[in-house]
Amino acid sequence: MLKKIEEGGLSREEKQKLALAERNKEKKLPGRKDESKNKKKLTSIDGQNDDFNLISKAVKVIERMVNQNSFDDVAQDFKYYEDVSDEYRDQEGTLLPLWKFAYDRSKKLAITSLCWNPKYRDLFAVSHGSYDFMKQSKGMICFYTLKNPSFPEYTFPTESGVMCLDIHPEHPYLVAAGFYDGSVGVFNVTEGKSVAQYMSTAKNGKHTDPVWQVRWQKNDLDNNLNFYSVSSDGRIVQWTLVKNELHFHDVIHLSLAEGSNDSPDGGQLSTLCCGTTFDFHPQTDYMFLVGTEEGKIHKCSKAYSTQFLDSIDAHHMAVYKVSWNKFHPKIFITCSADWTVKIWDHTVKDPMFTFDLSSSVGDVAWAPYSSTVFAAVTADGKVFVYDLNINKYEPICEQSVVAKKKTKLTHISFNPYHPILIVGDERGYVTSLKLSPNLRKLPKNSNNFDRRAKGQGKKGASAEITPEGEIAKMDKLLALVREPELAKKN
Repeated sequence: MLKKIEEGGLSREEKQKLALAERNKEKKLPGRKDESKNKKKLTSIDGQNDDFNLISKAVKVIERMVNQNSFDDVAQDFKYYEDVSDEYRDQEGTLLPLWKFAYDRSKKLAITSLCWNPKYRDLFAVSHGSYDFMKQSKGMICFYTLKNPSFPEYTFPTESGVMCLDIHPEHPYLVAAGFYDGSVGVFNVTEGKSVAQYMSTAKNGKHTDPVWQVRWQKNDLDNNLNFYSVSSDGRIVQWTLVKNELHFHDVIHLSLAEGSNDSPDGGQLSTLCCGTTFDFHPQTDYMFLVGTEEGKIHKCSKAYSTQFLDSIDAHHMAVYKVSWNKFHPKIFITCSADWTVKIWDHTVKDPMFTFDLSSSVGDVAWAPYSSTVFAAVTADGKVFVYDLNINKYEPICEQSVVAKKKTKLTHISFNPYHPILIVGDERGYVTSLKLSPNLRKLPKNSNNFDRRAKGQGKKGASAEITPEGEIAKMDKLLALVREPELAKKN
């Protein structure tokens, strides 16, 4: 046969046989078998994923049941325990420690922000970063639920430390975050991805210094979602979510009141303040307050990008928090590294109340159930709770809540529905605390926490907390403060 091929004397039938043999060899190539094996592997992996998705909800329920059994005494305290000894105390109360939340991968990172979910009352978000600027590392966002204190529901690791976050009030799955490197991002919890859905870069207006606070605002005229950020670079920026991009607009530049300095070339160098915190007025959309590292409070408007509506020399050191009262439209509160907490009327230059807490005050928060109750945390590990309606000078609760004395508390937040608050520290732990009855005393015609949580009390309007009643309560206190001042002037 080979001789015939060499001589070129193959017959027509023999050529056809050779062609058929070559085709059969091509059909039996090993590559096609491998392809079929790979397809089988992929289908088996998909099947495994489907099986996991089917049992994941059941596993989560079982995990929560196990945790509820493990922490049964804490769960019972959360639901039913009331400190009976409050009856024998002179208007003072206590904080009962409940669950402690921590995640192994973020234990060395400080708690930089706390935010309760507006829809799911047991869910809250925590941001992890570092306030030690010589030891910056990666960050993390964790979502915890009171139903499972042993492990976070969702985690989002980040390349830069997360310094702040805020959950959208109408879309509770969207989380805006600010980072140490100056960028901002938006995470979507429902996507199941650990990366941000939106992220700012140097091309689209990224801050040049750490972002200290972010806050969602109402949709713009085109119905686009938007949020604001404040940074040490002196800029307050509006970020708008348009399709797959973040569009930025500089709302205001925080320039120093002393004016600009002369440059060597004879020009003018404008000096910017370092913004640290801000808060938007709950009723007047365009007005917001900004706290600075220089201790000033600036009252600003979204309409003016170069000037302030008013400025106050509020503190001697950096302002860590500014917050409008949840009921009274004129009142706001500030805290600072100069050890003080001050309550202000934005129409008056001087503070209405000043409290010295003997240590740097990291955060302060108004209670959701009273216009006169607020809580603060300090660098010496203590939580202070004040009720101005009961005592205008001293706290009704002063309690250390950390195991080690050197541990600093960084942030605090009241739950909007349950009688608890959460505090975060610099070691990455979040501690939940239950308020004793004396710390949440309500007017006789108001409803209690449990009824608010269950949605009861709708039949009688007099049983609900009314904004008018809370405003009147605060106005009485302000009148007592203003009368001596007027007497001095006269």
